[in-house]
Amino acid sequence: MKKFKILFVALLAGVSIAGCSDLEENPVGLLAPESFFTSLDDIQTAVNGAYGHMEHRFFMSREMSMSLMLRSDMVDLNVNVTNPERVQFNDVAVLADNANIEAYWPKAYQIIGAANQAIAGAEAVNADAAAKNRIVAQAYFARAFVYFHLVRQFGAIPYLSEPVTDIQAASSISKTPAAEVYANIIADLQFAKEWLPNTQVSRAIPAKSAASAYLADVYLTTGDYQKAYAEAKEIISREQTYNLGLESDFQNLFDVTKTDASKEPIFVIDFIGQSDGDQGRDYQAAFTGIRADDQYGYGGGWSVLVPSLRVYNTWDGRDYRKAVSLDTTGVFNGKVEPYTNFTKFYSAGDNRPHIAKYTRKAGAALNGNGRNTKSNYIMMRYAEVLLIAAEALNETTPGSAEAAGYVNRVRARARAGAAGKPSRSYPADVAAGLSKDVFTAMVLEERKWELAFEFKRWYDIARRKLADGPNGVFSASGLEGAKPKFQSNRDYLFPLPANELVRNKNLAPQNPGY
Repeated sequence: MKKFKILFVALLAGVSIAGCSDLEENPVGLLAPESFFTSLDDIQTAVNGAYGHMEHRFFMSREMSMSLMLRSDMVDLNVNVTNPERVQFNDVAVLADNANIEAYWPKAYQIIGAANQAIAGAEAVNADAAAKNRIVAQAYFARAFVYFHLVRQFGAIPYLSEPVTDIQAASSISKTPAAEVYANIIADLQFAKEWLPNTQVSRAIPAKSAASAYLADVYLTTGDYQKAYAEAKEIISREQTYNLGLESDFQNLFDVTKTDASKEPIFVIDFIGQSDGDQGRDYQAAFTGIRADDQYGYGGGWSVLVPSLRVYNTWDGRDYRKAVSLDTTGVFNGKVEPYTNFTKFYSAGDNRPHIAKYTRKAGAALNGNGRNTKSNYIMMRYAEVLLIAAEALNETTPGSAEAAGYVNRVRARARAGAAGKPSRSYPADVAAGLSKDVFTAMVLEERKWELAFEFKRWYDIARRKLADGPNGVFSASGLEGAKPKFQSNRDYLFPLPANELVRNKNLAPQNPGY
């Protein structure tokens, strides 16, 4: 792991960024695309810039990931937290001037801008086409990865496929329909899948399996279930070629000493335990950790993102994933205390079980409250591919033993429990022959528990419209209780940032209801 700095003339100006796993150090000054790109190394430097941006707090480290978690039905907000941008997401009442959105929208386009620089700059490099494509494919993947987040959140958005060199032109760019954005994402991922290698030295650098897995996810999201199944099935059939598999112990997926060697992660954002301000600093341990807790040597977290008590009470206690995913005790003054006593030691804490995936095995942190660990934030893993295959196949061939078998592989790992401990009897295998609707409900529940707190749940709610109806996830019977401000015709999309609409009238109209 090395660190590099780069200054780009790209969309929204140049920024200093820290690098990802195994990317070479290559300090450079101000870059002019027509003169800088002369070698394959130059293309790789631009690509590294795109991935480096992903480690900034405005992207998956903090602002965007926090928003996705709070918007779901599994992560509540500590009642003592009054930041309006957080309260709005938690209450499903987001305003167009939400500070989180105004922070991560430009960061997303900075990643896209860096990817576009790499793609355009490669045209000027006189080198073997195949060698260029293997590097440029990383840029296509990065661009698709970010647009996939944006289109699911906002619907129609500006789609930029080339570097922006004319600021006046940039200020008048209009929106691209969501269907066209999805088509462009698919094209980018298909190019990446064609040219990326079967494996990479790090899961923070996309391999062919990453492009294929995201293709399956895009198809699942757009309801093209036959293609979603075919793509996921292809990955499963090439499990050995892609060096994939399920981690034997679920806890190992969130153990900083073991994730780099694991076969299960397909694409990760890999933090290095260093930062330049908020560039490269991970925040999940801080935001999810228990206030004043001494058990991990962080001085406690901030108790900001806290599961509702119904999450804990609803999750079957026989499920090993529950024990891995949640902390029910803390250590205060050298004594182990149950969650019901947390506020005795810090009044602004929260007497609820806390998320453990980003704290328990995150290792040392260079900043207080767990910031600057060497964590891997898993963006896609093999278990999700199996569940995509199961869900998609059920849509085209309900009741199949094959679809049940994919879920059962995931459940078998959960039953295996902790390494060296007796296996469990729960969760039981899924039987073949379930009706389509029953299977769909089951697999969405499986995703809820298997992928809990991994930034996936809101997207499942939105694509399956799980908040609709009197028993929707935001009703009184939901995990967080009633969210009375939720409106089905508005809230499956976020509002376009108000400041962008002021700067560029061509982005109008605002999304419905805002």
